[in-house]
Amino acid sequence: MKHAGKASRAGRRVIIWTFVGLLVVTAVGLLAAFVGTFVAAASGILFGLWILLSLFCLWFFRDPNPRVPLGAALILSPAHGKVDIIDEIEEREFVGGRCRRISIFLSVFDVHVQKAPAAGRIAYLRHTPGQFLNAMNRESALRNENVLLGLESGEQPGERLGIRLIAGVIARRIVPWVAVGDEVSRGERLSLIQFGSRVELYFPLTYRVRVEVGNRVCGGETVLVERV
Repeated sequence: MKHAGKASRAGRRVIIWTFVGLLVVTAVGLLAAFVGTFVAAASGILFGLWILLSLFCLWFFRDPNPRVPLGAALILSPAHGKVDIIDEIEEREFVGGRCRRISIFLSVFDVHVQKAPAAGRIAYLRHTPGQFLNAMNRESALRNENVLLGLESGEQPGERLGIRLIAGVIARRIVPWVAVGDEVSRGERLSLIQFGSRVELYFPLTYRVRVEVGNRVCGGETVLVERV
């Protein structure tokens, strides 16, 4: 008979396509459940990592008040860290010639707030773009991005002290908190370098060095140099 079986075939198509739709919905549901379980588990891990990072940042950006020693002849460490260079260099940008240098390496475990080594006026501030070599590399002092602060002493007429803040492979942001013309007191906060870095102090040749290579120093507390 004409058109015989068409209705049953149409019924079978409905059954087949509804079954396919049911399989798709089931697959989507199972996938959503799996993704939801994965996301829930991953979220727990991510929140745990965030808590650890937050605790590390709170610890890393700590800023203890220095116990500033008394004595007009004393020049203090501008940074926390380890002394790894004591030498003579030419520093013509601010000091204006031959001077002594003490270089301090700051690891990620050190306080990264810098302090004024003496009382005086900020007479110079210059940012120099550069590379981001590991701050443990002594060449980083010559080639890395840095900020030079020039301090005209208010304790010794004519004295000029240079503080160079040097970025490292991780520390890529130097944040000075002072500007040219600011008056600072001994041990006052000057700047922040984020993560591992290096800080150098430049001072007159005639001054007596009170530390040795390998010594650990505290910014605003340890006496690096004594005026003579």
